[in-house]
Amino acid sequence: MTGWHWLILAGFLEIGFVTALKLEQTRPAFFYVFLVCAYFSFDFLSRALKTIPLGTAYAIWTGIGAVGAVFMGTVLFGESLSPARLILIGLLIAALIGLKLAGGSKPAKETAPPGKEEAAGGAGEL
Repeated sequence: MTGWHWLILAGFLEIGFVTALKLEQTRPAFFYVFLVCAYFSFDFLSRALKTIPLGTAYAIWTGIGAVGAVFMGTVLFGESLSPARLILIGLLIAALIGLKLAGGSKPAKETAPPGKEEAAGGAGEL
């Protein structure tokens, strides 16, 4: 699977964990659904970050979650969906597509964690 596939799956699981978090308020068993969805969402986001730049991946991951949360709120919880909200959601979707089209497929540069440069063969060796 490509990084984009992992990212889309991570975004859908974000919708799952935020929805489960809401459902957990009245049905405590949904806490376990939240945990499973959150774990896999972060795992899949981590896999996506191997090939997609951090800023692009994070923006798309949260964007999928935001759009999905609005949809789930409307369908499951009767939240209102005004014309203004529809327009703004449309703009968010357009921005997410724009990020994808703007070249977010450049592999992420691997770096050592801060303070680990010497262990990774950095400036500490001469």
